[in-house]
Amino acid sequence: MVSKQKILIVDDDNNIAELISLYLVKECFETMICNDGESAIGAVDTFEPNLILLDLMLPGIDGYEVCREVRAKSQTPIIMLSAKGEVFDKVLGLEMGADDYMEKPFDSKELVARVKAVLRRYKPAVAEPEISDEKVVRYPDLEINMTNYSVTYMGSRVDMPPKELELLYFLASSPNHVYTREQLLDQIWGYEYVGDTRTVDVHIKRLREKIKDHEKWGIATIWGIGYKFESKA
Repeated sequence: MVSKQKILIVDDDNNIAELISLYLVKECFETMICNDGESAIGAVDTFEPNLILLDLMLPGIDGYEVCREVRAKSQTPIIMLSAKGEVFDKVLGLEMGADDYMEKPFDSKELVARVKAVLRRYKPAVAEPEISDEKVVRYPDLEINMTNYSVTYMGSRVDMPPKELELLYFLASSPNHVYTREQLLDQIWGYEYVGDTRTVDVHIKRLREKIKDHEKWGIATIWGIGYKFESKA
């Protein structure tokens, strides 16, 4: 029997949380609801969710702090939910490690679709007996492994959320190929952020903070167009 994927719903409005839970249970997910940030942080360890739906406006510890605490110990995908629709709020959430950001009020079908899209792209590290199917890209001092979702840079393991790793792998798999921000959104996120291509810029910025340009390769900005993984060999 295949176990259900677990979604942790964090929202101080229990009516909204219950409604979200209803939609997800109908799609065969298992859910747990927390109404404050402190209990949500504890639930990450006890419930072990596959994904977290995180409201930003929480009593006590707010959603940003919850995201920071979760990211300090887990790479569990996070979709932030907020009535704040300003670009600044979205960028801040993404910079803190969120994988997606939805503005309230949202359509229930879109929420379920985004949950499924994020889960499809996130597969935790597991032992793979058949290494012949490994999806690995290697450059000097850099290895990106999509089979076990790991990145090794200068001999050390680098922790990064799923979307960052997928973006890096996608670019590095086609060296010197230029992709527009819209193409990267479509390939990595599986749907378009309406007019919000800064999502890509935020993830590129975070990658550059963790993976510095090498004499043999680097992430290059093509002004007015997008990005490419440049092989200098």
